[in-house]
Amino acid sequence: MDFSNFLYMGQEIGLVILFVFLFLYDTFCSEKGKKYFTGIAIALFAVLTAYGFCPAIQNGEAFGGMYISSPMTVFMKTILNVATLIIFLQANQWLASEGTVHRRGEFYTITLVTLLGMYLMVSAGNFMLLYIGMETASLPLACLAAYNKYKEKSAEAGVKYVLISALSSGIMLFGLSFLYGSLGSMYCDNMSIHIINESSPLVILGFIFFFSGLGFKLSLVPFHLWTADVYEGAPTSVTAYLSVVSKGAAAFALIFAIYKVFGTFDIVWKPILWWLAVITITLGNLFAIRQKDMKRFFAFSSISQAGYILLGIIAGTAQGMEATVFYVLVYLFSNLAAFGVISAIENQSKGDTRISAFNGLYNTNPKLAFVMMVAVFSLGGIPFLAGFFSKFFIFMAAAEQGQFVLVFIALLNTVISLYYYLLIVKAMFINEREEYAVEKFKTDGYNKLSLIICTVGIFIIGFLSCIYEHIGTFSFGL
Repeated sequence: MDFSNFLYMGQEIGLVILFVFLFLYDTFCSEKGKKYFTGIAIALFAVLTAYGFCPAIQNGEAFGGMYISSPMTVFMKTILNVATLIIFLQANQWLASEGTVHRRGEFYTITLVTLLGMYLMVSAGNFMLLYIGMETASLPLACLAAYNKYKEKSAEAGVKYVLISALSSGIMLFGLSFLYGSLGSMYCDNMSIHIINESSPLVILGFIFFFSGLGFKLSLVPFHLWTADVYEGAPTSVTAYLSVVSKGAAAFALIFAIYKVFGTFDIVWKPILWWLAVITITLGNLFAIRQKDMKRFFAFSSISQAGYILLGIIAGTAQGMEATVFYVLVYLFSNLAAFGVISAIENQSKGDTRISAFNGLYNTNPKLAFVMMVAVFSLGGIPFLAGFFSKFFIFMAAAEQGQFVLVFIALLNTVISLYYYLLIVKAMFINEREEYAVEKFKTDGYNKLSLIICTVGIFIIGFLSCIYEHIGTFSFGL
């Protein structure tokens, strides 16, 4: 074996080392020493996240082109790291609660395993490695969804996620068998060459099944039926992870598949993605309006957001890829800010995540109400928050390719989304407090730090054109 291949896998190796260290620390450390576990885990993971910004990371192909490291893949994995770091901060108070404090090490180590799988999905130069990465990420995620195993909804969420993961994996593998039989290779570069001269029904079916497998992970309609139940039943920090990190990894994998393999096959995939984008955005918005629980509300909101992600991919250009990656980055801060507030309220109200529990929140906890307002306004695309710029870039990328009808439908849906996001603002600032509403309380220090990071990100990312331009230098080199 040529060990020089591992020089390109700095982020993966760092993640494995961190996993082994935390596993051994949690296993052999005394109870007194375990009280420092959270701080150590967060600090070391922050170092790994910072490593992603290091210009010394080597770029190239490893293991015969099966693994690819490029500035774009490094940046994508760093985005996933930032999101995971924020979730680690938000999870502290929940993990410190009675019943989970002695198992906090499990949460961090299992999460790192899922993240390793997502790294492989992003850097896969071979569809089998992408599949292995997806499986590596999916199975531990089911454990996280059922983390509160003595709660019926959490156990149910874990079982449902296992079943849906098995179904999506089988469908994807079925599609890969068609693609391999038709194109004779699983390597992205070879497939992109052969697909130019091959448009057999097997290739079309292979793409449809492959895309369906990723569609489950992205919660695209009609592959979304599991989303609301799993999001509601899983612990809030796990829901945030599913909503942002898992969805982001699937989006990045789809970007590379479309741009590197199926780019010349757009006569097939563009109509499919066009209709899926319209249906996903519309149904996600319509179902979100009806929700009474915050976690189910953001489940359907995230379904709608996945539809917007498809707009940039449909553009099929470097600008479209640039806009899509930027959209995921902004979505990260906006969604995690909302989940940070939900986590704080849930911990204080002993598990209540009903929207009515947020009635009058401004009167008791104005800072949390402000953060939630900023988060939903950014998700809705209110000027001049980061969410406005991310939607603007997505719409521009699609419009430049003549997708005016699609952009118009997306704009109409943006107006609909503003309505249900304003329902949350109305509950916090106008509605009278319920008897069971939370009183004034101090937010956990770690969670407070996460909310500050997210809020600052929402306010400044849209105005930092250097970030968007930086992503552009990667996308043109893909």
